[in-house]
Amino acid sequence: MARGKTPTRYQHLELEKAHGVAIVWLNRPEVRNAFNETMIAELTLAFRALDKDREVRAVVLAGRGPVFCAGADLNWMKKMAGYSFAQNRRDALGMADMLSAIHTLSKPTIARVHGAAFAGGMGLLSACDIAVASQETEFCLSEVKLGLIPATISPYVLAAIGTRAAQRYFLTAERFPAAEAYRIGLVQEITLPAELDAKVNEILGDIVQASPAAIAQSKILIGDVAGRPIDRKLIGDTAGRIARARASADGKEGVRAFLEKRVPAWHPKAKPSNSAKPSSATKPSNTAKPATK
Repeated sequence: MARGKTPTRYQHLELEKAHGVAIVWLNRPEVRNAFNETMIAELTLAFRALDKDREVRAVVLAGRGPVFCAGADLNWMKKMAGYSFAQNRRDALGMADMLSAIHTLSKPTIARVHGAAFAGGMGLLSACDIAVASQETEFCLSEVKLGLIPATISPYVLAAIGTRAAQRYFLTAERFPAAEAYRIGLVQEITLPAELDAKVNEILGDIVQASPAAIAQSKILIGDVAGRPIDRKLIGDTAGRIARARASADGKEGVRAFLEKRVPAWHPKAKPSNSAKPSSATKPSNTAKPATK
């Protein structure tokens, strides 16, 4: 993964940017990257800022220390136990807004998962577009054992694993391994621990070759089309979308580049002499480079 400068200081996060890729590190290794209200607020701010950053083509969400994220911080949970319903609802909305900020980011998001992803940690990775996990990772939706429910994370986890798997893991709170997470669709790739960064880097290398504008529209397309009946309304909607894409600056540049047997203007290897430079595109200096831990 890319490594670079940390332009913004956070209390519980680290942010690195290089080669068109931003890495958001959960940085509370002493508590297994468990989140509290401060980390939630910082994640929301970080992802909203990255959405506006035209130099960023993709975002990786990762965790410092031995695990990705162990869920909620115990001290934070103690505070919540004394909250009124109104206070708990405001607090829960903060968590929901944070997950939404990750999920609706206009750039691709990759969760780099290792060690463990429990409860809200599973929500974090499910809110990302792509999840890559190392083989030793354990997963768990532990809420019911605490008398709670996985409510704010449920839209993202259900979209990832489906209703049938949720009926088991929401209700049993059992731990399951990376192989099972892969089988049910929670993660799309599993790797040896030593190969985790290389796999994330491989995916990033593909992402930065694509049109940023087309990626943003594709993310919207997925959300708008998933679950809808294939009727005349949907057919007309999708026809209009591809027509707009064909007429767009990136659409014209992409087709022209293909016919001229060259890379398009947004490609990392694009030369200044390329005939078109769509205003929607950004140009990283290279594909992401593997990181050392």
